[in-house]
Amino acid sequence: MTRRAEPVSAVQTGETAGVLTIDLDALAANWRLLRDRMGRPEAGRACAAVVKADGYGLGAAPVARRLAAEGCATFFVAHAGEGVALRELLPEAEIFVLHGPLPGTAGLLARHRLAPCLNDTEQVRAWLEQCAEAGPMPAALHVDTGMTRLGLDPEDLDALDLAAVNSLPGLLLMSHLACADEPDHPLNRRQLAAFAEIRPRFPAARASLANSSGLFLGADCRFDLGRPGYALYGGNPTPAAGANPMRPVVRLQAPVLQVREIRERRTVGYGATAGTAPPARIATLAAGYADGYLRTASNRGSAFIDGHACPVTGRVSMDLLTVDVTEAMRKGSDIHPGVLMDLIDARHSIDDVAANAGTIGYEILTGLGSRYRRRYTGEVETARPARGGG
Repeated sequence: MTRRAEPVSAVQTGETAGVLTIDLDALAANWRLLRDRMGRPEAGRACAAVVKADGYGLGAAPVARRLAAEGCATFFVAHAGEGVALRELLPEAEIFVLHGPLPGTAGLLARHRLAPCLNDTEQVRAWLEQCAEAGPMPAALHVDTGMTRLGLDPEDLDALDLAAVNSLPGLLLMSHLACADEPDHPLNRRQLAAFAEIRPRFPAARASLANSSGLFLGADCRFDLGRPGYALYGGNPTPAAGANPMRPVVRLQAPVLQVREIRERRTVGYGATAGTAPPARIATLAAGYADGYLRTASNRGSAFIDGHACPVTGRVSMDLLTVDVTEAMRKGSDIHPGVLMDLIDARHSIDDVAANAGTIGYEILTGLGSRYRRRYTGEVETARPARGGG
């Protein structure tokens, strides 16, 4: 593992845009916490990792390498192409493709030893045909218990060749919770009951129901395999409880481009939605909605320096963000072109940024733009692919 010193300013690092720091040590600690919630590996319990959408926007390759080095043996992606790329990186890992085999793609999945999540009767038929031709291969059978998104309806099971499905090696029976972040929502118990009713029809299959928040609902939701995603990356899986049990993984900093001294009453930004009056100072940062700092955070979010919150003033534009640094400079902060200000850090989380923007942290994470310089702490260059249950 290697560590790099934190940048003090864009001038020192030579950056002209923002810096996105990903703490892979924190990521690994989050996975271990979730693994421990799953229970004992010797009892057949394991914790997977969802690394779709390029590792929730943080880089699937460094994320998966580090998690594999920690002992994670099972990964979930959305698209087949994501699975192909991950297979090159982790030749021995178990990799599930959530979208399943689209028409004509069963052979691609088989060649790369990717296990599809079979979401309808046609996908089941296509995969069984592929296995009849090339030999039995693993898969997950996804039964919808209340999300009404992907998955077979429970009554669809009667139309399947259950003997053939049950003969698939390493079969995983899975469903997905719709309201796990609301512990008291009645749908959680209904989904659990529906899943428990279906499970005996697949006696040899491993079972998986819990996503990030589901791992905190109770032991009866955990079954054999947990599938955390958002919590791995520092998102709060228990928002109803308040405190976040996960370690922060992301720090986002943007450089100051200019500091304006306000000598007369005036408006700031497009649409003149904010006003300011002297004496005041407005700093313009090199970040905007093209970089994933959403326009809906206009006049609501904050940037931080030396512990001081500097409110977003005016509309967020494509490449620029204006913040009021009057109080921070009055209290001694040295703010000038090149200085980096925090947009996301340990004190102002992805969930906080999302709340200011009227959205969820998932959107903030996966929307972080490509212009940031990405820095990884705790990175491993290679990982010995893990075997077993993690």
